[in-house]
Amino acid sequence: MGSLPPRIRRSRIFAAAARGSSGSGNKVCGMSSERLYFRQLLSGRDYAVGDPIATQMRNFAYLIGDQETGECLVVDPAYAAGDLVDIAEGDGLRLTGVLATHHHPDHVGGTMLGFTLGGVRELLEKTSVPVHINAQELSWVANVTGIAPSELTGHEHGDKVSVGAFDIELLHTPGHTPGSQCFLFDDRLIAGDTLFVDGCGRTDFPGGDSDEMFRSLRYLAELSGDPVVYPGHWYSQEPYAPLSTVRDKNYVLRPKTLDEWHMFMPS
Repeated sequence: MGSLPPRIRRSRIFAAAARGSSGSGNKVCGMSSERLYFRQLLSGRDYAVGDPIATQMRNFAYLIGDQETGECLVVDPAYAAGDLVDIAEGDGLRLTGVLATHHHPDHVGGTMLGFTLGGVRELLEKTSVPVHINAQELSWVANVTGIAPSELTGHEHGDKVSVGAFDIELLHTPGHTPGSQCFLFDDRLIAGDTLFVDGCGRTDFPGGDSDEMFRSLRYLAELSGDPVVYPGHWYSQEPYAPLSTVRDKNYVLRPKTLDEWHMFMPS
């Protein structure tokens, strides 16, 4: 879970065609390959419509696929997992796996704010697919979702998960949780609750670590190229932005040393 969202102007999300990014749930082909299928979907609007928790939390889920092979992965299916499967199938793709950024219920399902979210467990009841998480999240995800650890696939930093012809690199970015991870592929960075367009994830939940968050943020800030950052929540005016813009404007990337970070974020 990130920090609770501020009041944000609800605007339509525009497609950044020059980057091959998607908006408002639109299917957009990447510039590097017309095979790539990618959708950014807002909870409570594009799926889980009418769910008060999904609407309040403003989570993003993502679909990543290969339009030639018809394979598709879903990122963080916490709400109305069946809706996400149906969206992929409606676009002619079949779900072949789950990528989870971290174990919080608003990303994988579980009990939150007095509600139980079906999440990954509900999805696995519809279709049997691997669930890819960081190895350090195995026990956390199992505890939150009730899924047996044997049904989860743990990964290390730098591992890659393939969907058709595309490789997605898994980046271990602890801080928000011990096993938080981001996904890097085709000039896109799905950053979960590690890095938002504005701000970053909280570190005061169980397993959070402020010093680790600083190191993870510096690691992401120094990635080569200029991938578009796709966050786990819509807490900013724009739903995504190039890393260069995030580096320039996001206040959590201003501290360059751990001492500066401690002064900036004393908690």
